[in-house]
Formats: sequence, C-alpha cells, structure tokens
Amino acid sequence: MKFILASASARRQELLKRIVDDFDIIVSEFEEKNVEFKGDINKYVEEIALGKAKAVLNNAQSEDIIISADTVVSFNNNILGKPVDEEDAFKMLRMLSGNTHEVYSGVCIINNKTKEIICESFKTEVTFSEISDDRIKKYIESGSPLDKAGSYGIQDEGGVFVEGIKGDYYNVVGLPLNGTYKMIKRVTK
Repeated sequence: MKFILASASARRQELLKRIVDDFDIIVSEFEEKNVEFKGDINKYVEEIALGKAKAVLNNAQSEDIIISADTVVSFNNNILGKPVDEEDAFKMLRMLSGNTHEVYSGVCIINNKTKEIICESFKTEVTFSEISDDRIKKYIESGSPLDKAGSYGIQDEGGVFVEGIKGDYYNVVGLPLNGTYKMIKRVTK
C-alpha cells in the first residue's frame, strides 16, 4: 500500500507529512471550473476533491490510497477563490476586514484496492480584525495573497489579520489534519 497526494500544494504536502510518513505526489489535472456551485458549499468542495482524486486513478497502482483536497473561503455564502489579480485581492481582503467568514475543505480518499471512496467536508470560522487599506496593500505587495483562496494565508503574514478562529486551524491552511487522519484510518483498517 502506497499513499498518493493528488495535489501540487506545498502546504498540503507539508501537512500530510504529519500524518503519513511516506507518500508520492501526482498532480491532478482535474478542472475545478467544471464543477458548478449549486449553493451547498460542503457538496461543492467534496465534488472538487473527488474529481481531483479520480483524475489521478489512471496513474495509480492497484494498492494505492489516493488523498485529495480542495479549500475555499466563503463570505455570505459567496465563494472567494484565488484572486485573479491584485485589485481582486484587495476587494476580497477589504470585504473580510472586520468580519467573520468560513473556510471549507473537502477531502476525498480512495482506496484503489477495495474501491472504497470517502469524502467529507470541514468548516472553520475565521474572524478578521479591521484592516487598514495601507496594510492590505502592503500584504498584497508581498505577493502572498495571489495564490490563496480568499486572498490570504493564515500561516503567513495574513495570520496577523485573524482575531479569532472556531474550528481546525489546519483546515484554513489547506488540509484538516484531525479529520484527514480519521478518514485515512477508516479506509486502511
């Protein structure tokens, strides 16, 4: 049995190392934009995670365990993906300033030997302090927000905006450790 992470995310790779000693990486070519958001964020992130996992099945061996994930930020039931540019990042951070938003991750694990598939979603609430426009601009200049859902990384300078958190911190980083660990135990028993 070998583990495969279907993700190019350095953050997910780093986090999975805390649960699984050895794994390979096969970057999923799944097109997330092909999944339509129909109002249920939990189902949406699970469907994307499942698509990512299934997309690497052709490159996996019969004994492999495939792990995939997708994370989105939601504010007022609107999904905030990765910003398209600096202006988009500014708008997102301005919107999140002084408010509470949710971070959802869908995790999917496929046991290729037993053909068992489990997908779950996890939610964490994050409250931001008020952020000045100058502080937002300085953060955007760092380049960090441009490749992150919601335009911030809790594990980098964006963490200074966080006033409070309710739920799994690691979910906000990109892989809910506790939930993923329990899921792996279920499919490898």
